[in-house]
Parts: sequence; C-alpha cells; structure tokens
Amino acid sequence: MKEGFRQAMAWLHTWAGLTFGWLLFAIFLTGTLSYFKEEITQWTQPEIVPHQVSAAASVDRAQQWLQQNAGDARRWFINLPDERTPELAVSWTNAKGRFERKSLDSLSGVPVQARESSGGEFFYRFHFQLQMPYPWGRWLASLAAMVMFVALVSGIITHKKIFKEFFTFRPRKGQRTWLDGHNAVAVLVLPFHLMITYSSLVIFMTMIMPLSILTTYGKDTQTFFDDLFPAFKSAPAAGTHATLAPLSPMLEVAREKWPNERVGLVTVNNPGDAGASVTLTASGADHIAHQPGTALTFDGVTGELKNETRMSAASLLLAGGLYGLHMGHFAGPFLRWLYFLCGVGGTAMIGTGLVIWLGKRRLKHARSDVIPFELRLVEMLNIASMSGLMLAIVSFFWANRLLPVGLAGRSDWEVKTFFCVWGLALLHALARVFLRDGRTAWREQLTLAALLFCSLPVLDAVTAGSYLRLSLEQGRWVLPGVDLTALATGLFMAWGALRFRGDGKAALAVRPTTPSTGEPLSPDAPGDRVIATRTPIVQEPR
Repeated sequence: MKEGFRQAMAWLHTWAGLTFGWLLFAIFLTGTLSYFKEEITQWTQPEIVPHQVSAAASVDRAQQWLQQNAGDARRWFINLPDERTPELAVSWTNAKGRFERKSLDSLSGVPVQARESSGGEFFYRFHFQLQMPYPWGRWLASLAAMVMFVALVSGIITHKKIFKEFFTFRPRKGQRTWLDGHNAVAVLVLPFHLMITYSSLVIFMTMIMPLSILTTYGKDTQTFFDDLFPAFKSAPAAGTHATLAPLSPMLEVAREKWPNERVGLVTVNNPGDAGASVTLTASGADHIAHQPGTALTFDGVTGELKNETRMSAASLLLAGGLYGLHMGHFAGPFLRWLYFLCGVGGTAMIGTGLVIWLGKRRLKHARSDVIPFELRLVEMLNIASMSGLMLAIVSFFWANRLLPVGLAGRSDWEVKTFFCVWGLALLHALARVFLRDGRTAWREQLTLAALLFCSLPVLDAVTAGSYLRLSLEQGRWVLPGVDLTALATGLFMAWGALRFRGDGKAALAVRPTTPSTGEPLSPDAPGDRVIATRTPIVQEPR
C-alpha cells in the first residue's frame, strides 16, 4: 500500500511537471527578474536621473503640475520616489474615465523626456498575466501555481531519502548528474518554493475562491473591497468648486503618525471639488506584511485628518504577510539578491526536471536511429521554452537600446520584439529537432544568447554612454549592475553551449551502468529500476 502510494505520487509528480513545466519555467524566470523590476526600469529609461529631494518637495511639485494639466480629473495618484524608483510618477483618471500617466523630474517637477519603455513592468506583468487579456492570464497562471504546489508536495512524498540525496552529486554521469542537480536545487530552496507557490494562490484567492464573496455581495464585488479597505472608498463629488489644500502638510502629519514608515502613495479623490479627500498610504518597503488598509484620510479642502485606519484583522495580516513575502518589496540589496538566486534555483529545478524526463525516455531508443515523434516534440518545446526564452529576454533589452527614441508605440515594439524572437526560436528548434538533432539547436541558440548577453554592456556603453558614465561618477551601480549581470548570464550561456558540442548520437549512446559490474544497462533491463529507486523523485510505474 505504501509503495503503491509512492508510485502514484511519482506518476503525479512526473506528469504534473511535464504538462505545465514549460509554462512554469517562463513564470518562474520572469518572476525572478521581477525582483529587480525597478532596477530594470531604470536601465531601460536611463534619462530618469535620481535626485536627493524630500518627499514634501516632491509632492508639492506633483500637485502643482497636476493642477495645471489634470485639473478636471476624477482622481490623482502620486507615487513618491525612493532609492529604487527615481521617478516622481503621477497618474490620473480623466473625466472620460481614461487612465493616464506621466513621469516627472523630482527636482524640477517637469515631465521627463525619457524613452517610452515598459521596462521591468513587462516581466512583472507577464509573470502573472502571461500577456493575455484579463482575467484569462491570471487564471492560467493560478492553475499553473496549483500544479506547481502539487508537484512539490508529491516530489517530497515520493523521495524517500530527499536530504541524503541532497549531499550526493555525481558529475559527468549523464542522467545521474541531471538527477542529482534536480534534487539538489529542489531541496536547497524548498522552503522558498513552497512559500512562493502557496503565496501566489493567496494573492489571487478572491479570484479563484470567490464563492463566499458572491454569496454575501452577489455581483457587487466592489462593495466587498470597499468594506475590506474603507480608506479607499471614494465619496461622490459635491459638484461645488473648491481649492485643494496643500498636500505637503499632510505628509508631516503622516510622519508624526508613522515615525518608522514612509508615505508611498498619495491618492486625491475629486480634486478641485468641495467633496475632495486625500488618502496617504504607507510604503510597502518598510515592513514585511503588505498593509494596503493602513492609511490616513484627510479632508481635501481643509486639510484636516478625518480618519486613520490600520489593518488589524488576523486574516488580513496573514494575507498581507504572504503577499509581502512573495513580492519581496521589504528586502534590502542582499536579501533581494538572495530572492533572485532562489528564483534562479526554482527555474533550474523546473528545467532540469524537463530534461530528465526526456533523457530517461531517449535512453530506450539509444540503439535506434528512430526517435518517436512525441519525444522530438518534447525536446523542441524544451529548447524553445528555455534557451528560446533567454533569447527573447535579451532581445527585449537590445530593442530598448536600438529602437528610435521617438518611435510611436515604442514600448509595444519592445514587447513585439520579445515575442517575435521567441517565435523564431520555436521555429528554429522545430527545424533542427525534426531535420537534424536537438543538440545542434541547443548549441546554436545558447551560443547566440551568449553573444547577445555578453555584448549587451558594449551596446549600452555605445548607445547610452553619457548616462552610464554619469552613473559611475555618481556611484550609482544600477546601470552597470544590469550590464554585469548580463555579462555573467552570457558566460553561463556560453558554458552551456560548450556542453552541447559534439555528435548527438554519441551523446545519446551514453548509457547508465549497473552499480556492481559497471556494465551498460539495456533500455528494458531490470537495472533501470535501480536508477529509479535511487532517484524516486522521477520514478514512474511500469
């Protein structure tokens, strides 16, 4: 019974990982990049230079600009700059309900003439929306997260000696090396994998588990969120003109109320109306738990504090804590890099699992020149989803530097470049896998990715040299940091390309050996069970 249950969990682990592995690889990789979303955005918009300006001065400049250019708006949003986000971002909902946004220089208060780019926001949005219309992308990403959680739990149950195997690594042993690597990265960052997967489900819990909300509120879900976060409930306009009070004194009140927290967002409802109100929200970078319900609400005309709300319900604090752990906004540089490395480990775990599945089945056809169609299909998808995705990512950065600065819809063209290159990588993998062999496709795509990543710092120096030089002179390492990370990635891609040199048939002929004699195992020999029992995380019932 016990072994039968383990066999069932092994089957579940294997096929859950295979069916959603390619999608999960993309979700994990883009999510990993999102931990440096602000830094990537700075790199893609080097024209936005950070300044040492107080929050009060920034909000005064933002208020002045909005009064002159968006005085008839229904709502203003002012995102104050910090050490990671140099721009003073203002956005508003106009009278027609259209959302607009501008980046202001925090020193002068005038719009920054920066190149249009989605920057790190693209990878962040793709991570949970997959560039699909709302809500279908979020539903698919949530389903993938559920499958990932099932795969993690089933892998733990299946693996009898999970921690013992963690300390076992056999290099240059073909499948065993991949298995050891898969087990090592799985165990090393297992708490991170469980946290990041479960918290992703909590973030979208109102979407994937809406029954209790629908039972109480019906289709009026907005009332639910108004009750949950009363500070953000907007009263209707009075219809009488009135001058908006200065916003900077409200920041001083917030400083007294929140001595250890900063204001991250200023929301103005009905500006220029007698019924105007101002809501100050604390920055999410000051504590682990995300607390959107913690806010100060002021009368927009008199400037008096009307209400102070703070998240106190245990359920909200728990949900906010999981959200904060998932996003990592609170993390300093060291912890953010640790998040990044754990994300890389999760991505590697998924990738090695896909390689293991294919490699184990290719062994059965090692003496044959005929590889089944389904194995070729899996190999093609492996190549396109891994090396092809890396090519698409680096092409996004190249497009940011090469596209004309004044090009209309420039950010859309960056995204189009990303998907066009990814599609070409898929076609290249298709042609190579079905006409020659997969190793050639791996080698060519990894080589090209290595060249593009390694030469990205050179491209940056040529096309944005003044900004790069100025950044180095001022001791700001964001731009050169992205370049150095690209260089390190390129070197890793080059190492991977070198691993795929040589003849595909020769590589395929590498056989596992019996532990006792060292003789090669036949594809159907009982000894194949020996490999499976030593690494039951990928074992399948026969």
